[in-house]
Amino acid sequence: MLKKFFSAIGEYIILMGKSVQKPQKMRVFWKLFMREINDLGVNSFGLVIFTSIFVGAVVAIQMYNNFHSSSFPIPPAFVGYATKAVLVLEFSPTIISLILAGKVGSYIASSIGTMRVSEQIDALDIMGVNSPNFLILPKILACVIFNPLLIAISIVFGIGGGYLAGVLTGNWTKADYITGIQMFMPNLFIFYAFLKTIVFAFIIATVPSYFGYNVKGGSLEVGRASTQAVVWTMVFIILSELVLTQLVLS
Repeated sequence: MLKKFFSAIGEYIILMGKSVQKPQKMRVFWKLFMREINDLGVNSFGLVIFTSIFVGAVVAIQMYNNFHSSSFPIPPAFVGYATKAVLVLEFSPTIISLILAGKVGSYIASSIGTMRVSEQIDALDIMGVNSPNFLILPKILACVIFNPLLIAISIVFGIGGGYLAGVLTGNWTKADYITGIQMFMPNLFIFYAFLKTIVFAFIIATVPSYFGYNVKGGSLEVGRASTQAVVWTMVFIILSELVLTQLVLS
């Protein structure tokens, strides 16, 4: 089992080495890159916004309930600050990335896996095309460039969801919430959030690509590879978060 794991790690590194090379034709690469921006990024807007609004509202309500039930009086303005801190540090970079791992990861693994079982990748190799570079590099760049924008949008809409929760419940005033949002937050927290996002984006693009590229069999194996890709992507996201938290925040 351990031997198989390290063998897979070696195959993954070799595949990434072939992928991260200068494209053979920039015009073709640019066209593929813009398509991946649409498929992997733009099509995720709705899911990210919907999730962020409601989770932001839930976080704000939970923070209010915890502060309200505390034996020490805590100003209502800290509801806004705590909501912002939770969204920046944990929810938006990590939870949204895990959601994208399921949506985007399964798409990447199934699309590349289908090309493998239908022998389209073999045809590219026969024509002298660097198939890992042709198929995987546009996905890597699309995720690494566009995912930080999705996370920034998630933070903004999550904070907006907390604001709406205050308006609808009346538990805290608009002025208190806005005051809390404007409280100082260390720049390190923002750096940490977007550093995590870039690392997670690379994992989301590359791990499913590895599973899809190495599919053997038919359509049933493509489905299994998609499932494995999503599971292992989430595992590596969680492990990398632990490492980054220790390195950056400790």
